[in-house]
Amino acid sequence: MTEQRKVILRVLANADDHPDANELYHRAYALDGSVSLSTVYRTLRLLADRGAIQRHAFEEGRARFDNADREHHDHLIAIDPGQVIEFRSEKIEELQARVASELGYEIVRHKLELYVRKSRD
Repeated sequence: MTEQRKVILRVLANADDHPDANELYHRAYALDGSVSLSTVYRTLRLLADRGAIQRHAFEEGRARFDNADREHHDHLIAIDPGQVIEFRSEKIEELQARVASELGYEIVRHKLELYVRKSRD
């Protein structure tokens, strides 16, 4: 475990958003000027392959990352500012389980992404 990877891990652990590789690079570089973008990409690939982080490919086109050890949550993506908001709804979880059950299935895993824009009142 290199010092650069430790910095990247610390940045990921402290992130309260869903940063992409470039955002992670800039945050890590601010802490340690020896961190390179290629190190960020290699580290992200390694962590994703090991299940330590989740890679999200939202429709905006860039992969974003999240710690895998967090409690299950869904995502609301505000298209205009590109903001990703985490939420959890027991009603939605229950509905998904009921739909799967009615069709003869059991949910193994799932993800829900809602793409939104501010309503025009």
